[in-house]
Amino acid sequence: MGKLVRDNIPDIIRRNGREPLITVLNEADYRAALLAKLFEEASELNEASPAEVAEEIADVYEVLRALAAVHGHDWTVIEKAAAAKREERGAFHDRLYLA
Repeated sequence: MGKLVRDNIPDIIRRNGREPLITVLNEADYRAALLAKLFEEASELNEASPAEVAEEIADVYEVLRALAAVHGHDWTVIEKAAAAKREERGAFHDRLYLA
């Protein structure tokens, strides 16, 4: 079973003396693979030690940037949408949990 990997991973595998089997995904499969990758990275973040959290958040961030791009959104548009939601609905600073 394969998985979506970062662009430089095949070269890293080659430098380690192996030959990777690579498929370039069509747009629909790429979108699906990005969503699967988002869940994978979120799961890794959930299981991360405190020392690993920043790196795992960076992985989630990179997948989110790719998802925005594949859907035709510049990241600045996403940031503006997030700011507008924060202004209207707030953020998560107060740790409120609705039961």
